[in-house]
Amino acid sequence: MAKKDIKIFCWNVNGIRAAWKKDFPKWFKKTSPDVLCLQETKAQFEQLDEAITKVSGYCCHFFSAEKKGYSGVAIYSKTEPIKITKGFGNPYFDSEGRVIQADYKDFTIYNVYFPNGGRGPDRVKYKLDFYDELFFHVEKQRKKQKNIIICGDYNTAHKEIDLARPKENAGNTGFLPEERAWIDTIVNLGYIDIFREFNQKPNEYTYWDVFTRARERNVGWRIDYFFISKEMKKIVTDAKIHQKVMGSDHCPIELDLKI
Repeated sequence: MAKKDIKIFCWNVNGIRAAWKKDFPKWFKKTSPDVLCLQETKAQFEQLDEAITKVSGYCCHFFSAEKKGYSGVAIYSKTEPIKITKGFGNPYFDSEGRVIQADYKDFTIYNVYFPNGGRGPDRVKYKLDFYDELFFHVEKQRKKQKNIIICGDYNTAHKEIDLARPKENAGNTGFLPEERAWIDTIVNLGYIDIFREFNQKPNEYTYWDVFTRARERNVGWRIDYFFISKEMKKIVTDAKIHQKVMGSDHCPIELDLKI
């Protein structure tokens, strides 16, 4: 039986309704991903037009925060997943609408908008607690399905190569030692930052601050990732960052599989 190419895209759109008013629909149609994972949708499902919720050729699933205009994730898929799970079943985390798990025959995807630790020590703790809770669920799933993808906005740059100004940000959330150490932990569990398997170059970023017009100077951060279980590395054919695609303060990232 011939193998099939699968294209998975991931993008923090910083507001799905705002994105839809820009060039997002054209990009979506042209790119035609098999699976599209979006973060920071900032909308309740009932606030969305059918143009967003009924895209031709796709099923879609949304998980929104209780607070309007905040957080939220969505997944579009050409094939209906075998199972969709929204959240962890823990209100402490689920009220912020940060994770959708989609189970397919050949792999499981976790589409995640990780918390930002930017409002002080309590939020850094919440962020690290969220990481722990997520990977408790991921590791349980890995016993049943070896091919695991955890994609999204991790809100953490792992290594100095992953941001333009590492020394200046050493004490800032997003590059704190405890945040970076947590990514070391998942690497030690056997998860791979798959982009770096294909591209070791500096200046490859996925997020730029809007207020300082950082994108024009490429003063950015690589905080959007596809981490995969090491067991599925053999079916990955490429991983890319699309820095030239506009429409958000983040750019889309891509994972290509052959199954």
